[in-house]
Amino acid sequence: MKQVTYVYWIGMIIAVIFVIWGVVFPENITSVMESSKAFLLEKFGWFYLLSALAFLIFAIYLVFSKYGKLRLGRDDDRPEYSRASWVAMLFSAGMGIGLLFYGVSEPIAHMTKPPFGEGGTTESAKIALQYTYLNWGVHAWAIYAVVALALAYFKFRKDAPGLMSATLYPILGEKTKGPIGITIDIIAVFATVFGVAASLGLGAAQINGGLAYLTGIPNRFWIQIIIILVTTGLFILSASTGINKGIKYLSNANMGLAVVLFILFLFLGPLQFVINLLMTTTGGYLQNLPFMSFRMAPFNQENAAWLQNWTIFFFAWWIAWAPFVGTFIARISKGRTIREFIVVVMIVPTAVCILWFGVFGGTSIYFDLFQGTNIAGQSLETALFATFNEMPWSGVLSTISLFLIATFFITSADSATFVLGMQTTNGSLNPPNFVKVSWGLFLAASALILMGRGGLSGLQTAIIVSALPLTVVLILMSFSMLKVLGEEEVEEKRLEKKLEKIRQKKKRKQTERNLQTEFGADQDIKIKSTRKKKK
Repeated sequence: MKQVTYVYWIGMIIAVIFVIWGVVFPENITSVMESSKAFLLEKFGWFYLLSALAFLIFAIYLVFSKYGKLRLGRDDDRPEYSRASWVAMLFSAGMGIGLLFYGVSEPIAHMTKPPFGEGGTTESAKIALQYTYLNWGVHAWAIYAVVALALAYFKFRKDAPGLMSATLYPILGEKTKGPIGITIDIIAVFATVFGVAASLGLGAAQINGGLAYLTGIPNRFWIQIIIILVTTGLFILSASTGINKGIKYLSNANMGLAVVLFILFLFLGPLQFVINLLMTTTGGYLQNLPFMSFRMAPFNQENAAWLQNWTIFFFAWWIAWAPFVGTFIARISKGRTIREFIVVVMIVPTAVCILWFGVFGGTSIYFDLFQGTNIAGQSLETALFATFNEMPWSGVLSTISLFLIATFFITSADSATFVLGMQTTNGSLNPPNFVKVSWGLFLAASALILMGRGGLSGLQTAIIVSALPLTVVLILMSFSMLKVLGEEEVEEKRLEKKLEKIRQKKKRKQTERNLQTEFGADQDIKIKSTRKKKK
């Protein structure tokens, strides 16, 4: 109990109020969420877009800067986990369920209703994948990298608590230890809760949708309640075993299953078409990245609404997820250099996302455009299983996918309870189980309320609202990192000058000893006489 902070108790009080509000006044909470979503998307969409781009530019700058050689820890610290386990854990926490939920459904939806131009054409198919890569690519991972870098740097190099507020100490000073710091940490807590709740809601909806498509089990909210309750018990059990057991083993298992599913999907589908489309759209994404990063469509309301509902929503989602994913990645990244850290965190998952969406989305596009299937007419939850239905071994693929969705569900929630425990116990690397369990229960309750009061739209609203104040915090965090890195450079130069003086002094003494050895005592007398004359 000594580890628990005001952030935990205040956060829990707000959490209970939110749950009561959703249960007692369901219509009111729905109305407030919808009006908030419309207002923020219309008035602050540009802010989310520019912020994501700014984090990307900042991350690239750090890679090529003189700070890239610094370690996240002491200079002699080395990584705690192998690179393979490290990548598996950061990827499972960072995307997880989203890849399975949107892997087929997003590209096929964009092809039918593209961000601009006519839908259902070969050109819209290429545009669809390029914008999918934008929504899930380097912008998302740059946001994660910046937050994780700051948390790891202050935690392992400056011995600060692993809290969002602690990273702002260089610009806010002692204020980070008072009400301002508590407010910042509570913002991070609830952004984490709503960001992860969205993933839990998507996972439950897709498991239910897949079972309904394959077995005829009804696609109903009460089924999703059962799914969330069962998986909640499993991820709480996993969380209680600690990061080196439950989370590590599940993350490695997830990665292995995802690789198996990917390879089967690639070789059982239209391989040549998918590879050609993947290469074409990857080149288009890289070529058009600057244009897409700034595009707002001011003259076309329909295109502007598309951007709000997809790209801006996703960028807000990644910002809302940033405290969760950032804290988790920071926890497992001690000993990495800044350059290695940013390059791996940005490039490896982005490449995997492009491959995943290119293969899954490209396969569904092929069946829809050239085989006359109606995958585009499926819901977001069932589009993946409709694509499986057009392929050999569809039952095997569907079974692997359902199991993978469930394990991703458990891993994301498991990691989230650990991170929420850290955030509410002053950055403890081993938060008490009762703290993790209580946050796990609230995660499940939040997912149920948001799904029950608006489905995907309700989840989107919670993300967009929680991401706005957090974006301001992340911008301040970036300036704080620049300041502390600059101060470290000054300190390094000061130490270097001090060491140089010591080296020079040792060099002079060594020279004198050499002279004494070579010319004997007479020369020593001459040296002393020369010193007196100089004085």
